[in-house]
Amino acid sequence: MDLGREKTDMDVIDWVQRAVELGAGEVLVTSVDREGMRAGFDVELVRAICDVVDVPVIASGGMGLLEHASAVIEQGGADAVAMAHVLHYKQVSLKDVRNHLLARDIEVSVHDVAAHL
Repeated sequence: MDLGREKTDMDVIDWVQRAVELGAGEVLVTSVDREGMRAGFDVELVRAICDVVDVPVIASGGMGLLEHASAVIEQGGADAVAMAHVLHYKQVSLKDVRNHLLARDIEVSVHDVAAHL
């Protein structure tokens, strides 16, 4: 098992563009190098993908601080953020995330969050 590090002849940007050409309606971007590290999302990778596709891009893998969510949206262009570890281990709450993003004038879907507050 290579944990997503199998070498291919295709660049990640090419893969994403091909997936969208084939009908993908959104892209979930998880950097295997950042997954579980809580050191922040791969903002550069997310930005590179956002620059070439016209479907929503969801950043995943790497959130450790509230600032990581706002950074990948503001600097990376992500349309959404997926987070697990920080919520599962109660390092932050959905209410904390919501309030942090709203304070940065980042739109938050209240419907999605309200049930978990």
